[in-house]
Amino acid sequence: MSSAPRTADDDARPIVGRVSSPAPIPAGDLNYPGHLPVGARREDLLAALRDHQVVVIAGETGSGKTTQLPKMCLELGFGSHGQIGHTQPRRIAARSVAERIAEELGEPLGPEGTGIIGFQVRFTDHSSDRTRVKVMTDGILLGEMQRDRDLRRYDTIIIDEAHERSLNIDFILGYLKQLLPRRPDLKVIVTSATIDPERFQRHFATDDHGHVVRDVPIIEVSGRTYPVEVRYRPLVDLSPDGKTVVAERDQVAGVVDAVEELWTEIPPGSDATDILCFFSGEREIRDAADALTALKLPGTEVLPLYARLSAAEQHRVFRRSGQRRIILATNVAETSLTVPGIGFVVDTGTARISRYSQRTKVQRLPIEPISKASAAQRTGRCGRVAEGICIRLYSTEDFEARPDFTEPEVQRTSLASVILQMTALGLGDVAKFPFVDAPDPRQVADGVRLLEELGALPGRRLTNVGRSLARLPVDPRLGRMLIEAGKRGCTREVLVIVAALSIQDPRERPVDKEAQADQQHARFRAKDSDFATLHNLWRYLKDQQKALSHSAFRRLCRAEYLHYLRVREWQDLHQQLRQACKSQRIDPDVGTAAHGQEPDWDTVHQALLAGLLSHVGVRDELKRDYAGARGAHFAISPGSALFRSRPDFVVAAELVETSRLWARTNARIEPEWAEDVGRHVVKRTVSEPRWSKKQGAVVASERVTLYGVTLVADRTIQYARVNAQEAREIFLRRALVEGDWAPVHQFWKDNQRTLARVTELEERARRRDLTVHDDVIFEFFDARIPADVVSERHFDRWWRGERKRRPHLLDFTADMLRSDTAPEVSADDYPKVWRQGELSLPVTYQFSPGAAADGVTVHIPAAVLNQVEDTGFDWQVPGLREELAVALIKSLPKVTRRHFVPAPNHAMAALADADPGSGRSFTEELARVLFARSGVRIDAGEWGTTPVPDHLRITFSVEAPGGQVVASGKDLSTLRERSAGAVRSRMAAAGERLEKRGLVDWTIGTVPETFEGRSGGHTVQGFPALVDEGSSVALKVLADSGSAEAAHRRGVRRLLILNTSPPWKRVLARLTNTQKVVLATSPHGSVPALLEDCLAAAVDAIVAEHVPGQVRTPESYAAALAAVRTHIATRVLTVVDGVIPVLEAATRVRHLLEATGSRLPATTADVRAQLGSLVRPGFVADTGEDRLRHLTRYLRAMEVRLERAARNPREAQLQATIDSVETAYADLLDTLPEPRRRSQAVLDLAWLIEELRVSLFAQGLGTAEKVSDKRVLAAIAAQRP
Repeated sequence: MSSAPRTADDDARPIVGRVSSPAPIPAGDLNYPGHLPVGARREDLLAALRDHQVVVIAGETGSGKTTQLPKMCLELGFGSHGQIGHTQPRRIAARSVAERIAEELGEPLGPEGTGIIGFQVRFTDHSSDRTRVKVMTDGILLGEMQRDRDLRRYDTIIIDEAHERSLNIDFILGYLKQLLPRRPDLKVIVTSATIDPERFQRHFATDDHGHVVRDVPIIEVSGRTYPVEVRYRPLVDLSPDGKTVVAERDQVAGVVDAVEELWTEIPPGSDATDILCFFSGEREIRDAADALTALKLPGTEVLPLYARLSAAEQHRVFRRSGQRRIILATNVAETSLTVPGIGFVVDTGTARISRYSQRTKVQRLPIEPISKASAAQRTGRCGRVAEGICIRLYSTEDFEARPDFTEPEVQRTSLASVILQMTALGLGDVAKFPFVDAPDPRQVADGVRLLEELGALPGRRLTNVGRSLARLPVDPRLGRMLIEAGKRGCTREVLVIVAALSIQDPRERPVDKEAQADQQHARFRAKDSDFATLHNLWRYLKDQQKALSHSAFRRLCRAEYLHYLRVREWQDLHQQLRQACKSQRIDPDVGTAAHGQEPDWDTVHQALLAGLLSHVGVRDELKRDYAGARGAHFAISPGSALFRSRPDFVVAAELVETSRLWARTNARIEPEWAEDVGRHVVKRTVSEPRWSKKQGAVVASERVTLYGVTLVADRTIQYARVNAQEAREIFLRRALVEGDWAPVHQFWKDNQRTLARVTELEERARRRDLTVHDDVIFEFFDARIPADVVSERHFDRWWRGERKRRPHLLDFTADMLRSDTAPEVSADDYPKVWRQGELSLPVTYQFSPGAAADGVTVHIPAAVLNQVEDTGFDWQVPGLREELAVALIKSLPKVTRRHFVPAPNHAMAALADADPGSGRSFTEELARVLFARSGVRIDAGEWGTTPVPDHLRITFSVEAPGGQVVASGKDLSTLRERSAGAVRSRMAAAGERLEKRGLVDWTIGTVPETFEGRSGGHTVQGFPALVDEGSSVALKVLADSGSAEAAHRRGVRRLLILNTSPPWKRVLARLTNTQKVVLATSPHGSVPALLEDCLAAAVDAIVAEHVPGQVRTPESYAAALAAVRTHIATRVLTVVDGVIPVLEAATRVRHLLEATGSRLPATTADVRAQLGSLVRPGFVADTGEDRLRHLTRYLRAMEVRLERAARNPREAQLQATIDSVETAYADLLDTLPEPRRRSQAVLDLAWLIEELRVSLFAQGLGTAEKVSDKRVLAAIAAQRP
């Protein structure tokens, strides 16, 4: 049916003005353009629309279906009983389509005047009650479903561009399928490109079981009327074999080359001169725009086209000027929009495809190759009015390998918002919802989990939060922030942040001016929060906007690298969100601080956390990133204020996966905030319930995690709140049974005394069967204490009242505590006191296997330690003696042990005959008795082949007054060394009146050899001695006679030297230069030091000759002093004469050692060690005048050894002999206490070893006495304790 021609007067009159009521509009008044292909199928379309409830229209790009179908509906009278809803997938498309239809009808757009064409996008509504065709985004229709479940406002719904299969489109298609049986009057028109329209037909023609319920025709409308030449210009050039890259260009260079190629083409017509280039995003568009502008093509303008442009800037694309245009667009121009004047297309082959990551649970926007269908759509943008050319920046092979269609968004995105809307609409299980293509069940589960995280959907029904979220026209995460902000009183701040998170960042960082941009933006940076940074920027912009004119403000934005259009969008969205909050009774003006004051960011961040619980991360020190929800790891984006500080806990507004997972827009948080806000989803793990004596209650360790992120690693909580029954049992066992508490109740003190009497013998006898088991005591308390008593506090409250009624309810009796099956044990076998001579030493018992004090412990006051002898302790207490005998028999070598099997029988019989008062050691007496019984001799070295258990060896505890332990252990000799300081302090305390310091002459009378005093209630025995302190002498009481004798000798020497003038002038005058050189080689470091050593040796020799015994009286000291003063000069010279040959011989030995080098490593090492022990600082006095001549012989023996070693076949054997003797001597020193090591008998052993060396290596020099290795070893053995 053709339309009648219209006159100019007709065009000037609005249609509605000629239609008194909604009714069919004549075709002549609808002004169908004759050049659109859809006009050829107008009659078929009208018939299908009239006769069918659902019609699928498959029209190629440029067919005109988007603008002409609403007019056909008006022609049929649709829109009379409701509006014609016409959905578009994008805001820019909704606005431009509405404008185009209104322009063709000559109608004003929106509520102005009497226009019948209106549109609504997001928060902008240009429609009224008189509107018959309402063009809107699919999101608007989705929101209206909540208020109008059956869509009674509409009698016709047109779903345009359904082939895009956005999430909203798929949901609307499924909803309409369910709605149609309830609304048989509702007309549904689905338009699609010629991409699998049969899928939409099957969707509406069948029910949930696949049965056909209605006829759904498909009307195909041709699109392009002119052919399009497709040219492939891949960015990568390969070799002929396709295996090697010959050349490679970046995308911008490829676009520039393609534009230059198309510019040389002759335009196919005056209406097809422009070039449309497709890109994946705004950054790519800006880069290409800069490059193309730099070409300075004559008569050409470069125009961007993407969704975030203002309406005015978008309109520039749809209004042709006299210039040729290059339009740079995202895939917004792929469908819906018809850009006029396009004759050429450049297809980069990529687009940002929204995808939901199953691994990280975040939405991504990766750049991906487009499908064949999308490539066809882009190609279809040219060839509408004339022949066209499309250049694809990829190869033919690449095109053929691409998928036919882009996956529906429902299969690659988060379904949280859809599930929220479905639940709000009462549509049931999302898995059963009639989607055109069913989503992945994992994505459904993830969507449900997100709503659970937001507290919107704990089960199958929405919470109050969920219902509010469903009504807020923002992402559920952002909506949850607004709801929480309303509760916490920070809506004013959160509104700014939510609006900012809903748009692209208004801060720009041009590639060539990143440093300048960063410097400008740094002014707004907050140390711990990128959200606060956004708020700072907002306040700055509001202040500047008030102070500047409109144009000045735009210039400021440009100069400070702020995107003016995004700033304006931010402000518009903020205002719209304010209105949305008011509709949900959320006060948008409530804030945490007055205007102009710094907000309470802790409160704001807690509100933001409500929507970002799965975006919390904890710093991972090992991986140097953040551990996030569900095992994900992310890093702080370099542009964040937190990039360098890296706090322990952060929350991110966005997790973006590129080369790795990056966290953008972050803030430092406290884990307590996340635990509080996410209390409905945090996981609490309670472990290690235990008794706490300090708290008087059973506590446990709590671990709190949020989607795997540890918020609290180890927090102590009251376990009774988790498991009261188990907490009560632990309380009874640990406190009342085991006694691990400190009550003040009388019953407890009485019970402890009763229990101590019964259990004391257990410790002594090392048995645990003398008293009843702990379970019996537990049952005793369990039967008497109420079930609600779970802690010490509960017990005290209960017992305060109960003890008045039944004061003896909890009392123990001795009979109750004794085991009926326990054997009899004599207390005499486990004495409490160990007697040695006049000493009485306390004895305690401990039955704790593995403990250091397990077994018997003898407590020795430090003051009497020097009086305690080692003998007798090896016999143990009588109660453990049999067990010790058994252990010793079992420790014998197998060849001996086999004569005493079974060991317990032999041990029992031997002890019956043993005599503890024999004076022999326990092993000696046991060997004697066993020999007498069996005839088998046991050598002393056979005992202890395997060690006896530690508890059978007595522990000694040396203690200071008050019971403080000075040292403890099994070896009494070792303890004497370790306790020397404490013993010395007791000696000093006891001999305080005797001791003197700072003595420089004999002013002390007689120095006794022994001393007795009292300390700590004990009789202390000590040994007074003069002690050399360098510039003076002190009189002290020492702990043992050996140490006292050696110290006293040195002290007397010092006192004599202090009162004698050294004969240094005479000595030095006597020495030749050669002798002085020799003396300088001494190990003392200087000649004066050596001479002081010689002086000490001379004094010792004089005293030994002229004073018999020790110098302890004033008379003996006077005699010694007189002798020293008389003979000191000549004796020092004698000593020096004896030292010179020693030093000369030592020098010769050193030269031989250097000459021998590394040829004989064992020999040189031994000789070097021997030389260092003989010739060392202080060696003269230590050696003594009489032995200096022997020292020269020992050194000569070293020379002989070194000279002969290389050719001595017995060198290694002789070295082994010396090693065995030296080892035995070293072992002896390790076993001796310190005083014994300095005794003359032990020191003489060292000189005996030197004589052995002479006999082995330089026998010709002779020895001072008969010597052999066996004699030396026997002498060493004789000194062992």
